[in-house]
Amino acid sequence: MDKNSEIIRIEIIRILNENGRIRGTELAKRVMEKVGNEKTVYREISALVESGDIEKRVHSRAHIEYELVNLYESVNNQLKNLHSEIKTIFEEIENFDNISKAENLSFHERLRSIIHLIQIVQSTDGIMKLLSFYPTFRKDKMFPQINRKIDDCWQAIMTNISHQPEDVFLNEILANLRISHRDAKNVN
Repeated sequence: MDKNSEIIRIEIIRILNENGRIRGTELAKRVMEKVGNEKTVYREISALVESGDIEKRVHSRAHIEYELVNLYESVNNQLKNLHSEIKTIFEEIENFDNISKAENLSFHERLRSIIHLIQIVQSTDGIMKLLSFYPTFRKDKMFPQINRKIDDCWQAIMTNISHQPEDVFLNEILANLRISHRDAKNVN
């Protein structure tokens, strides 16, 4: 396979990832806007169908649709995994106050724990923001549930921070999250 064929295949899969199911003429047109000619694009679409990477659905001679194989199952499984992870994180955040009192955690141990939980939630939130650019993920019923659970995590984190006995706890968290301070030399 030459480099141009690989680029065309990547573009086909990218478009199918973004749109889910799409008509063949629309798919070919969008791929040709980026790379390749009509003959090459249709040849690569056929090769992807033969290899089992994409599925071809013929409704009529004029209406042929393509989609990635098992995309919706894959999307749903990925979102289910994210949902179970964020539920576990939420439970950790909810139990933070009990654990810190039971184990008599010091100021620095509580600080490290909260910062660690914040970074985990930030990471999951970042993943969801990236996935929001793909309609196939946004359309899944798990997507809004995960976003609500992330919001619940942020609320629980802020509640835990506000219930700490030290007045400087929030300031210490912000200082340790490496918020960049811009000075006049760095501003363009």
